[in-house]
Amino acid sequence: MAAAAAAKPNLLLPLSVAIPSSRVSLPTGLVCSARSPPPRLRAAASQALTSPVAAEAPEAKQMRVETEAALEWGGVCARLAGFASTAAGRAACGEGRVPVGRSREESERLLEQTAAAALLPAPLDFGGVEDVSTAITAAAGARLLAVREICGVGRSIRAARRVFDQLKTLSEETPDGRSYTPLLDIMQDCDFLTELVQRIEFCLDSTLSVVLDRASDKLATIRKERRKNIDMLESLLRDTSTKIFQGGGIDSPVVTKRRSRMCVGVKASHKHLVPGGIVLSSSGSGATYFMEPRDAISLNNMEVKLSGDERAEELAILGLLTSSIADSKMKIRHLMGKILELDLACARGSYALWINAVRPAFTDSDSDTELNPNSECSVFIEGIQHPLLLEQSLGMVKESTEVGKGQLSDEHLVSPMPIPLDMQVRNDTRIIVISGPNTGGKTATMKTLGLASLMSKAGMFFPAKGTPRLPWFDQVLADIGDHQSLEHSLSTFSGHISRLRKIVQVVSKDSLVLIDEIGSGTDPSEGVALSTSILKYLASRLNLAIVTTHYADLSRLKAVDDRFENAAMEFCLETLQPTYRILWGSTGNSNALSIAKSIGFDQKIRSEADDLDSRVASLRATESEKVQQELKFVKSQMDQIIKNFESQLKNLELEQYNSLMRKAEAATASLAAAHQPTDFTFSDEENESSYVPEIGDKVYVEGLGGGSMASVVETLGEDGSCMVQYGKIKVRVKGNKIKLVQRGTKDTSASSAVKAKGRTPKRSAAEANQDGNVSFGPVVQTSKNTVDLRGMRVAEASHELQMAIDGCRSYQVLFVVHGMGTGAVKECALGILRNHPRVAKFEDESPLNYGCTVAYIE
Repeated sequence: MAAAAAAKPNLLLPLSVAIPSSRVSLPTGLVCSARSPPPRLRAAASQALTSPVAAEAPEAKQMRVETEAALEWGGVCARLAGFASTAAGRAACGEGRVPVGRSREESERLLEQTAAAALLPAPLDFGGVEDVSTAITAAAGARLLAVREICGVGRSIRAARRVFDQLKTLSEETPDGRSYTPLLDIMQDCDFLTELVQRIEFCLDSTLSVVLDRASDKLATIRKERRKNIDMLESLLRDTSTKIFQGGGIDSPVVTKRRSRMCVGVKASHKHLVPGGIVLSSSGSGATYFMEPRDAISLNNMEVKLSGDERAEELAILGLLTSSIADSKMKIRHLMGKILELDLACARGSYALWINAVRPAFTDSDSDTELNPNSECSVFIEGIQHPLLLEQSLGMVKESTEVGKGQLSDEHLVSPMPIPLDMQVRNDTRIIVISGPNTGGKTATMKTLGLASLMSKAGMFFPAKGTPRLPWFDQVLADIGDHQSLEHSLSTFSGHISRLRKIVQVVSKDSLVLIDEIGSGTDPSEGVALSTSILKYLASRLNLAIVTTHYADLSRLKAVDDRFENAAMEFCLETLQPTYRILWGSTGNSNALSIAKSIGFDQKIRSEADDLDSRVASLRATESEKVQQELKFVKSQMDQIIKNFESQLKNLELEQYNSLMRKAEAATASLAAAHQPTDFTFSDEENESSYVPEIGDKVYVEGLGGGSMASVVETLGEDGSCMVQYGKIKVRVKGNKIKLVQRGTKDTSASSAVKAKGRTPKRSAAEANQDGNVSFGPVVQTSKNTVDLRGMRVAEASHELQMAIDGCRSYQVLFVVHGMGTGAVKECALGILRNHPRVAKFEDESPLNYGCTVAYIE
């Protein structure tokens, strides 16, 4: 045995070292030595491994990943996985590793492949192709491969050759065989390693996963001798076991193996029936011994030796095949990569047929207008549908073995089809501003174009009419959704600004930028100013940008800059529903007044709403005139004081200077006091009556300034003290410091309950609606009844909303603008509205007031 172990060859030596003694017997023409890849292939593979893609900046990579997530690119890739035939193809699609063209030429090549795959009369048979990347890596790392791993490599290479032969046959049998040329070109420079496959199939049985006798002469001889020795050993042990049985030494003849040696079973009390035998083991009870007869010792020794020799020879053969695979790793990886590329091309073709997609074309800035009447448009797409929405309508009812060839039938449709969109963008347009009502389809339109751009770059067709045309964008950068982050202390506005900063950093002349609700989450005037600056900066630094907004001022940029274009989402005033159609060159309207009229709102209150802007302007003009007159008067008075001071100062003695200064200061102070509101002071006698503050009372408070009323918002104790709200200020005052101006409208029972508990009981929405005496103000939004929490942090928004509620008059409607999404500011606002004692009820946001909650304040 020691000699056999010493003779065992070193199986994984470098390929330049010859494998010792045990040569493999192969068919004529097969030699068990692997060659290095051709220099051309080796250099190409080396280049691909060392520098596959130009280095991507961290900011650009982060923006690409976030944009793909925002556009749901992973959903499209996941759908494509259902049409892949190989495990590697399904894994690549499921992980979002679908190849995307890094240049216009590469994307054109991918589109050519998809078009050829869509013409296939039947799916290609990829049966037998396995993911052998792990086995190839192990072989290259000097690990001995098992029989099943080597057989898997051989089967995969053989299956790849069959796929190529299928394509060649189709090309030869088709009159216009050039249709499949893009697919044939994928496999054109592949080495199918015929010798390696034949060597594997000659040496191994892939069905049983065993090394065949014919793999080497030595292995055949060892196995022949071993079979002969086993026959002799088994015959001897059967005879011995029969004699033991006949002698009463066992209940039935037993021949078995213990400690890798053949033996017989015998009762412990009849051990003498096996004279000179060796006890190898015993049963659990000790009643039965397993003994090796004396005559079987030499035969068992021979079996152990031959078994070791056989295993050593099998390992030598497996080592030889592993070395051949390791030596051919570059060729195998190249071949499997091409099979993956072909599988993905076929998957794209089948997917295109399933959704009735058409091939897009990339616009060329140098194209001839006479040859293409639509060449003045960089984007010209008719009837495009969002792929994921379309798939929901189709239902995806196909079986995994079907590929979806042919036309769609009505039975596949499980929900309404998405509305087709038409997109036309002139060559000189750089910024498109889309406006319109919420839930009107602005964001979906923007996402559709972004997804179409990614799909065309990846060689995928998308559902549309005719031949859609769009530019080849090197980057698609998107700021879509609410990027509020509690972990990083980012409000909605801060999240948007952070994303816009990254976009400005990585944008290029060939980029597509998508921005949803630009400038939202902050003061509208500041949001418009910031948005205008950003868009003007981007206009000269990108190919195209699509932005959505509610700011009408952004739609006016078209009038002063030809690089801007407007678009709006159509809204049907008859049905009060969006039509999801784009109106190019139009500006969207909020339609709030039209909606109010159509749902039966009081016509008089609508008239007041129509006249609201003019009345506000008139009031501002009146107040401005009063302020100007007062300023003019004060200025004349101050000029007179200064004139008198200067005239007296010329003839003044030094000792009179202080007296003159005091007179001038007194005159100035008197003038300032004359134009300041005076404070009310109340004598104790005025409040010695039985007045008890109640919530909702309007009162004058000593120290807050004459003419300024405050509201009682909470009663605190038996001493008559209470909490009053003056604007955004809440203070606690004693009863003798306030004077009743107007009683609140709260009923006495509610007031007594408040005084007993110290806070206002919350009324349910049902109670508020059923109470005939309750009448809230008109639900018309103005600047006076609106609190805007966008752009604030949670603590700041909570404080602002609390003060706004406390500052509301009784039975007032309050519009709480918290922004879109499901961020922390919105949750904070809703929590306060649910628990605040003065909130009778509130209405959740709807398509007519998305991002805004209406609260009814008691």
